[in-house]
Amino acid sequence: MLRLQQAGSLHSSCPRIGRQHSVGLQRRQNISNGKYGCGPSRRTCLVQAVISDKTSSSSGGGGATVTTSVTTSEKGAMMNVRAVVLIRKKLKEDIKSTIFRRWESLLDGMTGQNVLLELVSRDVDPDFSAESRIEKPGTVYVPRDETFEEIKQSTFSAGALKALFHNLIPSLVESFANANHEFGCFSEIDQLYTEGRILKFDQGRDIFNKLVLPKIVNKIRETGEQLLRYETPSIISRDRFAWLRDNEFARQVLAGVNPVNIERLKEFPIVSKLDPAIYGSPESAIKAEHIEAELRGMSVKQALEEKKLFILDYHDTYMPFVGKINSLEGRKVYASRTLFLLTDHGTLEPIIIELSLPPTMPGGQSKRVFTHGHDSTSYWLWKLAKAHVASNDAGIHQLVNHWLRTHACMEPYIIAAHRQLSFMHPIFKLLQPHMRYTMEINALARQSLINGGGVIEACFTPGKYSMEMSAYAYDKQWRFDMEALPADLIRRGMAFVDPTKPNGLRLVIEDYPYAADGLLIWSAIKEWVEDYISIYYSEPNSIPSDIELQAWWNEAVNKGHYDKRNATWWPKLKTKEDLAGVLTTIIWVASGQHAALNFGQYPYGGYVPNRPCLMRSLIPKESDPEYKQFISNPQSVFLASMPTQLQATKTMAVVDTLSTHSPDEEYLGERHESRWTNDQRVQGAFEKFSAKIQEIEEIIDNRNEDLTYRNRNGAGVLPYELLMPSSGPGVTGRGVPNSISI
Repeated sequence: MLRLQQAGSLHSSCPRIGRQHSVGLQRRQNISNGKYGCGPSRRTCLVQAVISDKTSSSSGGGGATVTTSVTTSEKGAMMNVRAVVLIRKKLKEDIKSTIFRRWESLLDGMTGQNVLLELVSRDVDPDFSAESRIEKPGTVYVPRDETFEEIKQSTFSAGALKALFHNLIPSLVESFANANHEFGCFSEIDQLYTEGRILKFDQGRDIFNKLVLPKIVNKIRETGEQLLRYETPSIISRDRFAWLRDNEFARQVLAGVNPVNIERLKEFPIVSKLDPAIYGSPESAIKAEHIEAELRGMSVKQALEEKKLFILDYHDTYMPFVGKINSLEGRKVYASRTLFLLTDHGTLEPIIIELSLPPTMPGGQSKRVFTHGHDSTSYWLWKLAKAHVASNDAGIHQLVNHWLRTHACMEPYIIAAHRQLSFMHPIFKLLQPHMRYTMEINALARQSLINGGGVIEACFTPGKYSMEMSAYAYDKQWRFDMEALPADLIRRGMAFVDPTKPNGLRLVIEDYPYAADGLLIWSAIKEWVEDYISIYYSEPNSIPSDIELQAWWNEAVNKGHYDKRNATWWPKLKTKEDLAGVLTTIIWVASGQHAALNFGQYPYGGYVPNRPCLMRSLIPKESDPEYKQFISNPQSVFLASMPTQLQATKTMAVVDTLSTHSPDEEYLGERHESRWTNDQRVQGAFEKFSAKIQEIEEIIDNRNEDLTYRNRNGAGVLPYELLMPSSGPGVTGRGVPNSISI
């Protein structure tokens, strides 16, 4: 693969990425390591060349060719590349004309100019209509200044993550004689934490020398077999049966690992926005009588007026995929809605669950309404309904809120910053700690986690439709302006503007731990960003006249978010307030938002019944053959609907890894590079920010000890620490790193 870039457009921050354009040309012949001397590590060679106007008979008369002689050497890198590259114009057998037209004018303009030519020494797919998957042990290319530093490579990512995907998971597969083996009873789940699972490795493979994880593995004997024992997740370490209770189910929508989807119910009846010609009647099956039976004498209208009703609504996100998912082997899903009632104690209580199938699905009734009931049958049906909701929540959390809204949507700002902002630009310096390691961790995810046939497809409900669902959510739901925490809370009806409050917002549920702690972090970031901007942009017209800054934002919007480039909600960078809003949102997403969504994955998802990654059967109805089995042994039906033992243990291994802090983690309010600025004004502002972060930690500590906050304190209740700024290494369930680094 060849990439050509104008040398004159390069800058000191990233000498491999041009300001104006980059061109990718694939060669039809393969580039072998031996021929070009790049060594077995498949390193990237940077070569400087001059494009000339020479024509050659080798073009076959099909048009002009540009012949470029390439010579380079690099000390100690085992490189001595000599090659001749032919760029043939308008020759369909070499380059499809529809693709080449995008580059033709640029190449013409580069005649006689110095260029940088990047030679990636790996085989390339000559099919220009498709992107090739990079097979292991090859790696997704990441620029060198975006890769993990040595300590991260040696102590965590290179060891833990790669060992996890390359060694541990295959060994788990080998340890199960039957990949579809179910949990026969709850004690079998408990044995994963108490007794462990024996793994049989091929000769010469020692997973424990490669897998450096503080929580997941306890090596307790040295034989030909290794015992894998999972750490007891926090959700059952304090109270083994907490996951069964309705109040804990509801508490987790406010203080769990996915607290960003709960909304206040503003209108009734509940109506879908999907096309009724395809998906049937848009009106929900939840009626006023269903709700009022749970309101203790209150009417629906009164409950709405008093802001007592809340909803977790995944109906419109899942419904377009329900038919396709349910056609997959071992996967069953509904489009779900869950209603909650706000109690006088400031906690939520789940009162109604609606589970829907497309009207064309076999099985009769397409919408079912469940309540907790007062008899054993209703109790087990309610438990199954809650499990389906939790599974849907796990899918939305992983594919939409975690991957899409943090990992994926940060990339355009990072790439544009390297391409358009000088290393010395003040905004680049501000953003630099919040971009650390993100491109590298995303590259690893694309190869082993979200890739086709990867862990997410194998273990989460949407299966092979996972990335399609993520893309659908981006198209229908994602907006940059709504990624700001205050705007998101207001949009969901969870807060309203109140100038008398310290953060300018009043929460509808005062004890909403994610929102309450998140607003502290948001306000601290906002104040720091405003102080920083005021130092460098003191003149009224300084922001519109900053060419690099405008180019950065223009590229992030118009190229990075190309499909949404014409949306009217994108902020314009005209004032200091505009810039502060944009930067605060980006830093919040990279730090607080990602931390809230990521580091609780094992504490909450490490116990499968609490957050099943998928469900394998629909809830039986009286007319179903399975209903008799359900009546005679409801526990076996419940466990049979859970992930298999292999799916569960694979998912537990992955979420444990994803919940782990690296020893070289850099947390909010910290900068490991002591000389990142010599400006005393900036140093003073940053010290003020750091002190504010330490103060926030004390506030959160006090909140977690306050018994009046029942969503973060009480018998067996987990304190809310996911937005606690500091942490040690490992799985701690706390800590807000500066960047998305895992």
